[in-house]
Formats: sequence, C-alpha cells, structure tokens
Amino acid sequence: MTALQLLGWIAAALLLQLVAGIAWAVVRRPAAPARPEPARGREGAARGGAAWSGWREFRVTRREYEDAACTQCSFHLEPVDGQPLPPFRPGQFLTFSLDVPRAADEGDRVGVRAVTRCYSLSDRPDPAHYRVTIKRVPAPADRPGVAPGLASGHFHDRVQAGDVLRVKAPAGHFVIDDDASVPAVLIAGGIGITPMMSMLRGSLAEQPARRLHLYYGLRSGREHAFKAQLEALAAAHAGLELHVVYSRPAPDDRPGRDYRHAGHVDVELLRRTLPHGRHRFHVCGPPAMMGTLVPALAAWGVPADDLHFEAFGPASVRLPGASASSAEPPGAAAEAAAEVEVRFQRSGRTLAWDGRDASLLDFAERHGIAVESGCRSGGCGSCETRLLEGAVHYEHAPDHDVAPGHCLLCVGRPAGALVLEA
Repeated sequence: MTALQLLGWIAAALLLQLVAGIAWAVVRRPAAPARPEPARGREGAARGGAAWSGWREFRVTRREYEDAACTQCSFHLEPVDGQPLPPFRPGQFLTFSLDVPRAADEGDRVGVRAVTRCYSLSDRPDPAHYRVTIKRVPAPADRPGVAPGLASGHFHDRVQAGDVLRVKAPAGHFVIDDDASVPAVLIAGGIGITPMMSMLRGSLAEQPARRLHLYYGLRSGREHAFKAQLEALAAAHAGLELHVVYSRPAPDDRPGRDYRHAGHVDVELLRRTLPHGRHRFHVCGPPAMMGTLVPALAAWGVPADDLHFEAFGPASVRLPGASASSAEPPGAAAEAAAEVEVRFQRSGRTLAWDGRDASLLDFAERHGIAVESGCRSGGCGSCETRLLEGAVHYEHAPDHDVAPGHCLLCVGRPAGALVLEA
C-alpha cells in the first residue's frame, strides 16, 4: 500500500466518523413541539362546553305528540357533528332556520322560502340532545283570511325523524333563577307550558330542596300536554305542588283526576292556594292571559324583581305605574302619536307611520317589505336592524341584547322620523 493510498483510507475513516457523529446528534435532539393544527369542522361546534355561533346542524331523532288532540308535538334533536351540547339555562329557546315550500298562491315563484322561528326548549339540559315542543297554530276562527301558522304547520306536516335542521345556540333571558331559598311559582297558559317544563325539570335536578308551585291553565283534557310526566313528577317530589286548571272541561274530564280547579289562573286562585310569604313568579302564556294576570300580580304587590314573564304571540303587558323602556327618549310617546316618516333605505321606500301597527315589523310587513323575524317578542334578535337615523322606543326593554346603533323591529315603535337599513 502506498503512502497516498494510506492517506485516502485515513481521510475516508475520518469522514465516516464525522457523518456518524452528526447523525447521532440529530437522533438525540429533542423533537420540536408539533404545531397546533387549525380547528376544523363546521362552524359552531361546541367545544369545551361553550355555545356555538351561527347555525349548527341537528338531526331529528324522534317526534311524539304530548296531548290527546295531537296539536303539541315534541321534536328530539341531536347534533350532526357528534360534539357534546353546551349547557343552557332552563327557560331558554332555540332559533331555527327553515326551508318552507312556497304555497301555490305565491305566484310564479317556486321552490322554498327561508323562515326563522324560535321555540322554547321543553326539557332540562342534557349534553346529548335537546327537545322542543311545538303547537300547531290553526287559522283564527274569527279571521278566515288569516293563514294558519306557517312554521308550526311545517314542523307538524313535514319534519320527520332523520331530517336535519339548522339551529342557533340556546338564547333568551326568561330563565329560572338560582336562588333555591325562594319558592318558585311557575304559571303556564296553553303552550306556555314548554319553558315551564324546562324550568321544572331543571330545578328538580339541580335544586331538589326548592319549593315549586306549577299552575297550568288550559281549556280541557284534550289539550293537556305532558299529563303523565307532570303527574309522575308531582308524585316523586314532595316539594312540587301541581295545580291544573281547566276553563272548559269536557264531559269526560274529571275534577280531582284530570284537573284540580275549574276556571282560569288568576290572582284570586293564587291568594287561596299559595302559602304566605315571598315567591318568585315566572309567567308564560297567550296574550289574553299575559295582559290580565301579569298586571294583576304587580297590583297584588309582587315586586318587579320577583315577577318574570314571557308572552307567546304579540302580547302587550303594561305593569301598573310602568313607563316605556329606558331606551325611549323624552317625549317619545307624544311624537309617536303623530304621523311620522319612516324610510327603509335598502328597500327604497319612504312610508308614513300613523300608529295603527303594533310594531315596526308589523308596519314593514303590511307594506310588503321583507324583514327576517323569529319570536316577534324581542327575544331572538332575528329582526335586528341597523338604525341609520332617529330613535326607536320599546314598551318594555327587549330580552335580546340589542347591538349599539341597531333596533328590534318586532317590539319597536318610532319615536320620530326614522331611517332604517332594511
């Protein structure tokens, strides 16, 4: 072997040793932390117990009627994405976006129309599913030109197990409080029983020692929803007092078996049956009930902090001595009484408000201006509209938290000339 060959072998050995050392160092180096992967999946999936934003898809797993007349149907919903549902406060509602087929009398337009509606949750919180109970709304007997409920009819006639619906997260401030030391009085009229079922079952699960009084007013046994469930709950919980009131009992309705009182839920009944002391009242029902009972409770002496209510339908509830919402500017009532100009900027319409409509939403719809709406009672925010000029006042502060510079058309009335973005 020549000196040159020996030198080559030595250089190769050194190079091999250097490569081996580098490889060993690489192997021994701690692995760099993995970069977090961006969150995927549909918008609004619940993670870590937080509510979602926007729309989320739910599958109807089953439906069942809750009354003998088959006018009140429960729909059980599970999230399509399989993620656990966030907790909600008993008494809250869900907002649905529905694709409702157009009627034959809607001219040449075909296909579906988007409809937004809100329905109260009717069960206690459960991470696996939600339940809403929806009453079919018939055409008014005294107003033959008025169509039956569009969304409720869609649910009853078309929504079946397996269908997928778009739903917003639970919302609303009409909820049962957490103070178990004060007995709660839950008063429901008709389909107003739905949020009360959520409050009742939620309270029994989370506040088992709390005294509860449920007053449920309806016409007859055919409309008596959740009858077996309510009777079972009352039998299992000594702290629950159940008062079912029929205003028009049928011949086969039996007092003591089907109902406890005949007539209506009114202050006189509450005086006779409630124990003395402080109670916190939660009231939900149709306009006729809300317009009489809630003011009567206030006149009876129930403090405003202990009186909570939500109306189904366009009920107007005025408490004794109460004025309009604090959002109402000085002189709003006087200004609204006169004819004022309301401009809908996007629609390019300028109209005269003369006070005949209950709300700006009714006013817009009467003049053919399309505005998205849901609850029609200031709870869901579907009709929230940017207020470009002027001011809007409310008979009562809306349940929905209105964004600055916006207003709710469903419960708002003009306090003077207005310019709306709609």
